[in-house]
Amino acid sequence: MRRSPATIALLLIVAGALCAALFALGIWQIERRTWKLALIARVEQRVHAPAIAAPGPQRWPHVTDESDGYRHITVTGRYRDDRATLVQAVTERGPGFWVMTPLVTDHGFTVLVNRGFVPRRDAVLPGGTATVTGLLRLTEPKGAFLRYNDPATNRWYSRDVSAISTARGLGPVAPYFIDADAGPATTAPVGGLTVVRFTNNHLVYALTWFALAAMVAGAAALLLRPSRRSV
Repeated sequence: MRRSPATIALLLIVAGALCAALFALGIWQIERRTWKLALIARVEQRVHAPAIAAPGPQRWPHVTDESDGYRHITVTGRYRDDRATLVQAVTERGPGFWVMTPLVTDHGFTVLVNRGFVPRRDAVLPGGTATVTGLLRLTEPKGAFLRYNDPATNRWYSRDVSAISTARGLGPVAPYFIDADAGPATTAPVGGLTVVRFTNNHLVYALTWFALAAMVAGAAALLLRPSRRSV
């Protein structure tokens, strides 16, 4: 069946718009890949760099994931073990809890420390006075996927610094927490379980979008071919 010139023109316009949109998505994935590779390189450098002093209150307004996330930091202070919060976690050691404990530093400010993983609530040993070295992590607000923090029932699914500090009456605390490095193998909680891994499938996505754009362009080219007459 022969299509009218108006119908062909409309189909070509739709195909052109769709092709442009698919091509733009491919370009966006290439840009995302560039950003992801820079992120991976930056985090790798920070994780293995020598530890620096934890940012104090004067730096808090400027602490961001881009500028400070996964930076290796250190601080000395005294744990407030009576204000610890257990956050549900699933790790390479199985299900259990992260032990989030406020640390009153020698510089006078308070920072939440993820001391590490415990399989049971009764497996937490007191921290006392300690020098903590670990990775700076930004707060994880609200909760996990389809599971929201419920301070009223003491159910925690993410390391939400603001909510935990409010629930425990800690007052002003650093806007980040510290994932403590691994300590002696016989101690609990078990630190050093931070997963530093970023998926990078953007090149595959980009090639997929470009291939779809090419298919649409090919279909549009077929519309421009003259119809084959039956003999």
